Amino acid sequence: MYKIRQIGLVAAANFRRWRRNPQIALAFGLGFVVCFLLSDKVLVFAKEHDTIVQVLEPFIWTFGDANSILVISLLLLLLFADMPNLGNEVPLFLIRINRRVWLLGQILYLILATMGFMCFILLSTCVLAGTKAYTANLWSETAAILGYSSIGEKIAIPAFVKVLELSFPYSCTLHIFGLMAGYSVLMASLILYLNLWKGNGGMIGGIIFSGFGFLMNPEVIANILHLSQEQMKTANIAFGWISPLNHATYYMHNFGYDNLPKLWMSYGFFIVGSLFLFGLSLWRIKNYSFDFTGTQK
Repeated sequence: MYKIRQIGLVAAANFRRWRRNPQIALAFGLGFVVCFLLSDKVLVFAKEHDTIVQVLEPFIWTFGDANSILVISLLLLLLFADMPNLGNEVPLFLIRINRRVWLLGQILYLILATMGFMCFILLSTCVLAGTKAYTANLWSETAAILGYSSIGEKIAIPAFVKVLELSFPYSCTLHIFGLMAGYSVLMASLILYLNLWKGNGGMIGGIIFSGFGFLMNPEVIANILHLSQEQMKTANIAFGWISPLNHATYYMHNFGYDNLPKLWMSYGFFIVGSLFLFGLSLWRIKNYSFDFTGTQK
């Protein structure tokens, strides 16, 4: 119990650094702006057609798309670029507790900060839905128009029939939130390990990780290689299994008639990947050389 308390104190010390921190304010500010820009298509469509939306639908149709998840996850680079945090309190912590306990506090902070940021994104889309939204667990007329016609595809809103027919807004939101959080924690764990291994390599690693997910998008590959429709189907299945970003995309899953990963497989992929990288970080911390130059003011 004492070590658990120590881990919590380290995580709390990191959160105290958020006060008046322009880097943190910029991350959350940009997050809200991105939510506004990405969800605006759904809300403008509903306004133009004089329909209402379910309060969670702006989040569902915005972050059911791989590119939107990619943009939001890149904002985590602002939150975690300097992980592990080496503030003025760290030397005192390292005198009172061992390195692994200190790093576990960093990992706890990383997970809680990621979940908090994802909750902020979800809340932002709900606020942007405004007064013309309802809370019942039923798809709206707006969703039906987007899903059962070609309009959604034309205006780049990922409203898919199989999502409408096989789920409800609240369960769908829960899965999209979980997949986004899993992808974000995996990327954050990679940033932490690379910063421990190669100084400030976490930023570069995070960008490469995101770039890999973007390139493994079947639509991007199809445009580059000019794939046929049959080849596109094969690429869609292959990259659905290979790409972490596709694992984080809700509609890129098996709903009973696809050869894509099932939801539990993607959750397992993110959990195992994050735990593996956390394990590497705990191993690396044994020989990590702390540099506190410039921490004194």
